[in-house]
Amino acid sequence: MNTTTTSPALAAATAGAAIPKAQFDWIPVALVVAVAVAALPLIGSPSTWVTLTVAGLAMGMIVFIIASGLTLVFGLMDVLNFGHGVFIALGAFIATSVMGGMAGWAGQSGVAQLVAVFTAMLVAFAAAAALGWLFERVIVRPVYGLHLKQILITMGGMIVGEELIKVIWGPLQIPLPLPEVLRGSFLIGDAAVEKYRVLATLIGAVVFVALAWTLSRTKIGLLIRAGVQDREMVESLGYRIRRLFVGVFVTGSALAGVGGVLWGLYQQSVVPQIGAQVNVLLFIVIIIGGLGSTLGCFVGALLVGLMANYTGFLAPKVALFSNIGLMVAILLWRPQGLYPVTNR
Repeated sequence: MNTTTTSPALAAATAGAAIPKAQFDWIPVALVVAVAVAALPLIGSPSTWVTLTVAGLAMGMIVFIIASGLTLVFGLMDVLNFGHGVFIALGAFIATSVMGGMAGWAGQSGVAQLVAVFTAMLVAFAAAAALGWLFERVIVRPVYGLHLKQILITMGGMIVGEELIKVIWGPLQIPLPLPEVLRGSFLIGDAAVEKYRVLATLIGAVVFVALAWTLSRTKIGLLIRAGVQDREMVESLGYRIRRLFVGVFVTGSALAGVGGVLWGLYQQSVVPQIGAQVNVLLFIVIIIGGLGSTLGCFVGALLVGLMANYTGFLAPKVALFSNIGLMVAILLWRPQGLYPVTNR
């Protein structure tokens, strides 16, 4: 009788050959660079191009912060939350109160002004998280798995939330000016880069790195990604997936509150409808990125921000439709989005 022995090294090599490592798809990332490079000859002036590019990246980062929670909620919980805008509006209006209340103290130095801005973000984060917990418990939980009812009831929740904001802060537009330390621009050659847009870009990058690290390097991230692929399997291992759902929903709501502060400062004014105004842009981003994909949401937000700024400069009349055109073009190329989740 012949017996064959296999060394551990050969077995490991054979196993490695049997399961090839997945290659990262760089094409969507290259698309962001391609859009920026293609815009340069159309704009003509390099300094104007730098200014518009930084502005587009800043806008994209803010949109990503807001949309990242929404794409996680859909990716893990399969919930179409059309009421996401109420968390944006809450964050923006809380910023008006916090920064208004700290105006006298924060007017003394640039550091104090930055402290006021980050304090507003922290309070907005906590308030939006609390509202997100209540929203999930009262409005979303009864309609899990029922997409049409989710759309209707979450839109109703957003309308009610907007009316409550009007009761507390009033129905009129409230100014949210940038602190003095964030006004003005850095000069890079002949290009003017606004200080606030640099800060927004840095905050967005930090949020993306934190989310990417959490999803790929931690146990909670492993459970989230496993839950996206197979909820029943995660539950069979003894993990309480519903608690994970609530945590994801609360985190997404809190990020929307922070994004609301940044968006209000970006617009330098807030209205009760500010969340509803951004909602369409958010769904364009998560559809472009691939429903449930954080990386896709990030790349999609950058594309949307750059496209909005470039077309706003080159052809203002078509700027409002540019992102819809971008979404259509990408879906014709990749019907499931740039980085689709496997089971969608």
